[in-house]
Amino acid sequence: MRTRAAVLTGPGQDWDVVDLKLDEPREGEVLLRLEVAGLCHSDEHLKHSDDARFPVVGGHEGAGVVEMVGAGVSHVRPGDHVICSFIPVCGHCRWCSTGRTFLCDQSPDLVGAMRDGSFRFHGGGLDFGAMDSLGTFSRHAVISANSCVPIDKDVPFGVAALLSCCVPTGWGAAVRVADVRPGDVVVVFGCGGVGCNAVQGAVGAGAGQVVVIDPVPAKRDFALCMGATAVYADAGSAADEIARSTRGVGSDIAIVTAGVVDAQIVSSAFGITRKGGTIVLIGAHDRSTEMTVKLPGTLLTVESKRVVGSLYGGCNPRSDIPLLLRMYQEGKILLDELISAEYQLDEIRQGYADMHAGKNVRGVVVHNG
Repeated sequence: MRTRAAVLTGPGQDWDVVDLKLDEPREGEVLLRLEVAGLCHSDEHLKHSDDARFPVVGGHEGAGVVEMVGAGVSHVRPGDHVICSFIPVCGHCRWCSTGRTFLCDQSPDLVGAMRDGSFRFHGGGLDFGAMDSLGTFSRHAVISANSCVPIDKDVPFGVAALLSCCVPTGWGAAVRVADVRPGDVVVVFGCGGVGCNAVQGAVGAGAGQVVVIDPVPAKRDFALCMGATAVYADAGSAADEIARSTRGVGSDIAIVTAGVVDAQIVSSAFGITRKGGTIVLIGAHDRSTEMTVKLPGTLLTVESKRVVGSLYGGCNPRSDIPLLLRMYQEGKILLDELISAEYQLDEIRQGYADMHAGKNVRGVVVHNG
């Protein structure tokens, strides 16, 4: 079949929308008709990646409808509504069997191929990879059934798409990885699609103070709507106030969710955190090989701080997506409010331009046709 998709054809190139040929699903795979895709910064990082394979179909947040299933697929069937999880769950590898599904051995790499090393998107005599082996910036995509999480048909596709990545990634960073406790002082660097959910997670876990640092005034205002107790434009101002309010102790936890993480941000998070505190790193850098963690080892040791990376908020898509969906339906977390703009696929460049300009918390592509 034919499908229309937003693609990157090489490093440093911008998004193009093209028509591609899409193969039918093979064993263990599913053909989806995507309805909504989230515009996450991770897809933009592909432009500058030093180890990605091109050409590639973008998009790793999305929700849609199953149109066809391959052999051996039993937990979804045609007509089902599903969320695409960029973290698959095979259920039997070392990581899945020990409760760390976010590290599943079937997790995709930057080649963007299917599990058997082959590709489902083709055009101009070339095989196109897919971001995280999903490619939700295409109207149709073939993905692993292990990346499909069924949902009820009354769940809005926009909300469902955000549950693919930014919601569990941010919420889980606070609740699962940082293990925020009642009364904790939590600092969140960046209040985009991931950061605002880290705020919600920390608030829900009972944090005494949730401080957000973001240079964009509109995002600081939005952080207050998400439950932040204080907002600052820069780390210096936040550090002074936290030192005052904690009598010089510092924050218990710092969660770094900035769109582009550099050594300065990591250093600021380290400095604002107390002895024995935890620094959680979520955000990425355009170049995955860039050295962005440069800390004084002696202080790390004698102050017994923890610096930990967080993938997908340490969540299990099969259990935590339904949990977060129930919390949304019960009014315990806000999700509709996260969608600040909708775009057509042909407007994807504008969508990302708006993201870089700080206009969006989370923009989404609404597929039509």
